[in-house]
Amino acid sequence: MFGSSNHRPCRNAAFEPACEGPRRSLADLEQEIRALGAHIAAATCRWLLLIAEFDERGGWAEWGIKSCAHWLSWRCSLGLSTAREHVRVARRLAELPLVREAFARGQLSYCKVRAITRVAEPQIEAELVELARHATGAQLDNVVRGCVRAIRATEERARDAFQERSLSWSFDHDGSLQFEGKLPADEGALLLCALEAASDTPLYGASRKDASAEAPAGATPYQRRADALVTLARAGLAAADTKRSGGDPCELVLHIDEATLSASRIVDRSELTTPGSSADPLPVAPETARRPGCDASLVPIIERAGAPLSVGRRRRTVPPAMRRALRARDRGCRFPGCTHTRFLHAHHIRHWANGGHTRLDNLIELCSHHHRLVHEGGYAVERAGRRARFHRPDGRAIPHAPPAQRARGPGLERRNRDAGLEIAPTTCTPLSAGGRIDYDIAVSCLLTRRERGP
Repeated sequence: MFGSSNHRPCRNAAFEPACEGPRRSLADLEQEIRALGAHIAAATCRWLLLIAEFDERGGWAEWGIKSCAHWLSWRCSLGLSTAREHVRVARRLAELPLVREAFARGQLSYCKVRAITRVAEPQIEAELVELARHATGAQLDNVVRGCVRAIRATEERARDAFQERSLSWSFDHDGSLQFEGKLPADEGALLLCALEAASDTPLYGASRKDASAEAPAGATPYQRRADALVTLARAGLAAADTKRSGGDPCELVLHIDEATLSASRIVDRSELTTPGSSADPLPVAPETARRPGCDASLVPIIERAGAPLSVGRRRRTVPPAMRRALRARDRGCRFPGCTHTRFLHAHHIRHWANGGHTRLDNLIELCSHHHRLVHEGGYAVERAGRRARFHRPDGRAIPHAPPAQRARGPGLERRNRDAGLEIAPTTCTPLSAGGRIDYDIAVSCLLTRRERGP
């Protein structure tokens, strides 16, 4: 099926293979390769700075995309992991003016900048740029890897503390439990915070106000800590019992007025309450009330003028068999440019409150981010044949695949010349001949400078 095509590529002398026409000398090829490499580096810097500004201003969000990396993957045909790395480097360039200046002049390649941004801090930025200007790309990678290993050594010590965690116990002759343990610093602090919080709760069946009166007279701080530990154990067992019984520790109840459920404007009849709560009900927008109705376990109470019309039982709106069929059909979030395949919601294209049915042709899989955008972000979705068509809040349709556009305007070299850049074949070439580097000394100097600060 791929054997024939009527497409005839456009011929351009600048892109003709070297084997066609008069053969150029190897020296000419080398000069052009090196010069074009520097031009590409300068253009890549400009491109990343544009990405950083686009990311900071949230331009990707106008299309309902979850992140700038997802937008790059969708609109610039990058792999998602590659797009994430470009966004990371773009963000770091804003923090590293010396790196940015050398990169913009074509003196540093993208690969060198990517390596530098893994360890760069303001106090060692100048040293890293100087090292990158003299070292080859492979040598710079080795230095950066050495720095990363040294930095991670500290983290490994923390992991060793985690591996050494322990808890042992024994019973005394009177049946009392004695125990001894060791926890990493962060988890130890977590335990102490939990014990402190439990000490402020009613340990003896009284309110906090009366806790001191109910507590045994003369209880020492050590005894109170022991009581707090028992309180934590009881709370954990109670939560485990609730989970084993199949019940939920809390229940969400939506009191929804019938008119609100089918309204398209924000009104204040929806109320979000919890059973037995003495707090005032919280107003909720209609779309917020509709979203759990797509695919959630809840107790819907439909009201008219405050009087309940019907009380639905707790259930899953989408049956398991239909969910499996939906998953097999959609295979992930259907929003253009989204790559999520886990934690998906079944969305009713026509909501059941507006007469929509829970049928496969009325359902579509959306991730939680895009499900919220469709309900509360002003985005719309409609069925278009066998596909779904999404629209932005301003009504513009979101294309499933961005239309291909032919590059226009001046070429790369002319753009750089117009920007005042003086790029030669040696611009991006290392200043040294690639001689041997004492990596231990280089890494040690960088880490010492990094720890001392500016």
